[in-house]
Amino acid sequence: MTKEDRYIRRRLRQARRQARAFYRCRTYPIDRHKIVFCNIEGTVGYGCNPKYICEELRRRNALRRARGEQPYDLVWLVDDTSLPFPDDVRVVSNTLAHRAYELSTAAVWVDNSRKQLEVRKRPGQFYVQTWHASLSPKPIGLQRGASFSKIAYLVSKHDADMTDLVLTNSRWMEDVVLHDGLLYDGAYVRTGAPRNDILVNDRTECRRRLRQNYGIPDGTQLLMYAPTFRSGSQGTVRSIEKNNKMPDFEAVCQALHDGLGGTWKILLRLHPQLTARHITGGVTSENVIDVSSEADMFETLAACDALLTDYSATMFDAAFMRVPVFLYAYDLQAYVAERGQLLWPNLEGIPFPVAQTEAELQGAIRTFDAAAYAKTLASFFQDVELKEDGHSSKRVADILEQKLTTWNSRNA
Repeated sequence: MTKEDRYIRRRLRQARRQARAFYRCRTYPIDRHKIVFCNIEGTVGYGCNPKYICEELRRRNALRRARGEQPYDLVWLVDDTSLPFPDDVRVVSNTLAHRAYELSTAAVWVDNSRKQLEVRKRPGQFYVQTWHASLSPKPIGLQRGASFSKIAYLVSKHDADMTDLVLTNSRWMEDVVLHDGLLYDGAYVRTGAPRNDILVNDRTECRRRLRQNYGIPDGTQLLMYAPTFRSGSQGTVRSIEKNNKMPDFEAVCQALHDGLGGTWKILLRLHPQLTARHITGGVTSENVIDVSSEADMFETLAACDALLTDYSATMFDAAFMRVPVFLYAYDLQAYVAERGQLLWPNLEGIPFPVAQTEAELQGAIRTFDAAAYAKTLASFFQDVELKEDGHSSKRVADILEQKLTTWNSRNA
């Protein structure tokens, strides 16, 4: 028996023991108005797709109260309950006991990541998987080949078997991601990604609020630098110093001025997995603002005029705003060796300039052709049959309300 096999046996034994908490909670009735949300296994707070679905349901709760109807009990499982949440969202510590009770007694679950191995769903409950990326170059699940571990397969399959509905935003996601990526062959609906609604609807307010909070002059343009998560970075103190493979931000600002015009500042957004481990950006430049602690990346992204990333799905989110997107893939081959072949091999066919060196990055920014970029984006989005029109959250809330109405009528 290999070391990995022994580890898996321990994890499965642990899951079976912890699952007892879920079976004990089946003595409690299912609350016909309870919806439980979670974001990246509870490691981060109020954000991503679950947040924007919750926001729409909060608006509908206000109408329900005005009509004298019982509002939905909106529950959020999170590790750190000190994080900011709306007052009318019931924040619950993501311990095993609390998780077992809240999930076991909810009519609906909404999540953007995998449920833990011990989680058990009751008959009649409805689980919506939003996932935390839609269009993305990163392989997941079986697409990772040998880098997809046995325990990751078991966790993914366990979650997929409980899922009742997956949200998509394109034919590409349906054809490429669902089966091999999410290990899922069930029902799906093309609603668009709820987290992208703000990128379509609320950019003006997001720009005003962020500039006010950080004292940024109105005439200054903003580029977000949002590198993706690398498993090797978990214990590494990341800084913006050039020798830590962050780009030379002063040179990037100058290239932006030369190529796109105006004055620029850079918003540094480290991956939430790093922020959750209290890893900071180590900002030392007056032209760089570390926004990693902002609760909602998409409110910040909505305020930006351009994006710089590497392999993050955020590249497509930003492109929905039709702003310039640049890819700094300085470790492309190493990343592929660790993660698996990208879904667009070597990033070819992606509608963004790709640079592997700082000189290439600065050159791509200086020679950016806005008109050609707009045509390339339009063609790409047509090819993948994209659906992102700012109404995703409403579509999902309609689905949930219909399910709850049907559930309540059947179980009244």
